[in-house]
Amino acid sequence: MQSGHKYTDLGVFGFVHLHSLLLTEPPPPPHTHTQFPVAEDPTPSGSDPVCIFAIFRFSSPKMSDLEAPLVRPKRKKIWVDYFVQFRWIIVIFVVLPISFTLYFLTYLGDVRSEWKSYKQRQKEHDENVKKVVKRLEERNPSKDGLVCTARKPWIAVGMRNVDYKRARHFEVDLSAFRNILEIDQERMIAKCEPLVNMGQITRATVPLNLALAVVAELDDLTVGGLINGYGIEGSSHLYGLFSDTVVAYEIVLAGGRVVRATKDNEYSDLFYAIPWSQGTLGLLVSAEIKLIPIKEYMKLTYTPVRGSVKELGKAYIDSFAPQFGEENSEEVPDFVETMIYNPREGVCMTGKYASKEEAKKKGNTINSVGWWFKPWFYQHAQTALTKGEFVEYIPTREYYHRHTRCLYWEGELILPFADQWWFRYSLGWLMPPKVSLLKATQGEAIRNYYHEMHVIQDMLVPLYKVPDALEWVDREMEVYPLWLCPHRLYKLPYKTMVYPEPGFEQQCRQGDTPYAQMYTDVGVYYAPGPVLRGEVFDGADAVRRMESWLIENHGFQPQYVVSELNEKNFWRMFDAGLYEQCRNKYGAVGTFMSVYYKCKKGRKTEKEVQEAEQAQVEVPYAETD
Repeated sequence: MQSGHKYTDLGVFGFVHLHSLLLTEPPPPPHTHTQFPVAEDPTPSGSDPVCIFAIFRFSSPKMSDLEAPLVRPKRKKIWVDYFVQFRWIIVIFVVLPISFTLYFLTYLGDVRSEWKSYKQRQKEHDENVKKVVKRLEERNPSKDGLVCTARKPWIAVGMRNVDYKRARHFEVDLSAFRNILEIDQERMIAKCEPLVNMGQITRATVPLNLALAVVAELDDLTVGGLINGYGIEGSSHLYGLFSDTVVAYEIVLAGGRVVRATKDNEYSDLFYAIPWSQGTLGLLVSAEIKLIPIKEYMKLTYTPVRGSVKELGKAYIDSFAPQFGEENSEEVPDFVETMIYNPREGVCMTGKYASKEEAKKKGNTINSVGWWFKPWFYQHAQTALTKGEFVEYIPTREYYHRHTRCLYWEGELILPFADQWWFRYSLGWLMPPKVSLLKATQGEAIRNYYHEMHVIQDMLVPLYKVPDALEWVDREMEVYPLWLCPHRLYKLPYKTMVYPEPGFEQQCRQGDTPYAQMYTDVGVYYAPGPVLRGEVFDGADAVRRMESWLIENHGFQPQYVVSELNEKNFWRMFDAGLYEQCRNKYGAVGTFMSVYYKCKKGRKTEKEVQEAEQAQVEVPYAETD
């Protein structure tokens, strides 16, 4: 993948600035709206920030059920620390100007594509598919390496380093597949090539009062990445993950055969096996994706919540999830997300589509968050902690891409001053830097440093386990803010790589339905508390513990991240049955590398490639229930 989710370069820039930001946040005034009682601030005036954090964590009665955080020794700085601290110089003078130029050139290419008729685009598509077929037919299995795309490793929007491309491989160029082939308003289907990104598709659909049912937040995320990998949005509690909204795939199989897979044709097994497969079953060349009708604005309600981390989790659940089977309730919002800013405060956001007429009624507040000089969205949402619950109307397309400019909150680490008013007004129009360029300008030592000193992970957990997940992250990683976004995990005719808990429908839990279990993405993106305090922190070990926790709690880890899973644990987390069946049935073995091999951390040698060509996943590795 490129991944289906929203992600950026890693770094620990502006250490002192971030230390102050995270650890000395003032308590809210007494009049602030709360869903829970406001805990008194135990911080003595003028105390050291680290002491403030320690006093809060050990004295607050709301945290009494948590294990005390580990006492870690101070970490000695190395040369990489100083490079990372001043990397903003490269970002401002190199990465941002080149990023802006690339964004502009891509936009011109999209405009040029829009000038062509759908008929002409389809004709070009068919010709490009023939080129892919011809290229695959040229491959000599006994001499050439495994098939992968010709895209450079650093271009993918994801944290994995695409190390598999360092070994012998046979490249197939898919760079021409970046057009919207059709927007069918009668069938409510958008037919897109795999390199169509979210910014491109919303520019084409939103003016028609249409949108994909699930629109991932960051502009650069592509259809192919969101299908083969992982894609989610605030509407996923209604429609599932991005791949759940696809109605047909056009796939070029290993031998060059082109097939159209749907849920009810002869390739239905392939249809259900494609999501999460990372392009290891065939080459995706187009997809037909569900469209929904929308309105011009999003009516967004910001609700502050306070309490222990478990109470914050419960407040998040109550903000949107009806009781079992009540999915048609009028109170269920169109969009949901929550941000947890520290172990005792968060803001729940729920959105409903609203017409232009409603939004412009006297007394309503319209906030065009897409302007470059506007405060970053997560900081704007945080103001609800001081002024209480409020409602505003955001233009729909700007709402879809609300996290693009600041890359959630990672922008603050990339450029410590980029959220300041003077930067936003003067250079904010250059934001965001392209993730691919951030990756291209880091060396081996820097990326390894980031793996240890930064966390970019998503924990997909059953909704009822969100409070436990929040408690775990607080105790083990101390990463804030956290992003919470719900999604349905459907019962399907096949057991796919990710699947609901067996028997969930008998439990009748809040948010679940007879046909889908409600899950949540707990997004953990930031430098951990120990790193910000200058303490020793083993990032790889923390990720291993997180992965073990997910396996024990029927959770999943998206594959765009840097994973520490070995092969046995990988297939304990995911189910191999349908995937391996389709690998054998459609000739992928020996042509495309296996999904575990493709996701595996570290360099890939020639010997590993040869072994992977012959390897079969053993049955005991698959999860059994």
